[in-house]
Amino acid sequence: MDKNKYPYGSKQSQFDKRYLEMASIWAKNSYCKRRQVGAIIVKDRMIISDGYNGTPAGFENVCEDEEGKTKPYVLHAEANAITKVAKSNNSSEGATLYVTSSPCMECSKLIIQAGIKRVVFFDKYHNLDGIELLQRAGIEVQQIDIDDLKKD
Repeated sequence: MDKNKYPYGSKQSQFDKRYLEMASIWAKNSYCKRRQVGAIIVKDRMIISDGYNGTPAGFENVCEDEEGKTKPYVLHAEANAITKVAKSNNSSEGATLYVTSSPCMECSKLIIQAGIKRVVFFDKYHNLDGIELLQRAGIEVQQIDIDDLKKD
């Protein structure tokens, strides 16, 4: 088993579930009404970044317009986590991204460029192009059923 990709060895799936659980809790910080998404970036057994979907810093904390549609400038959880780590002294090279919903195409491009090597998620986004792009780039993509949390 690759210690860089799976630092927890035989307990990796257990830790994957726990980090996803943390991402789910983090999603509750989002002001978005339609969908709350959380993300955690883990490297060398440490959480190096986190994020949730929402408007850019300094903007009103309202994600939807009067018609209930998501405003075009709302950032996805993955983008927030990646830009947050970019502002820090950490590197996401070789890290794992835990996100409550699978990445869209735009976030998948950021994930590739950030050097993230694994993406673990619960729900599939309505468009699967992002997953396909990640797989094409050689990034491991794994879906975990939320019901699996109850088994541990």
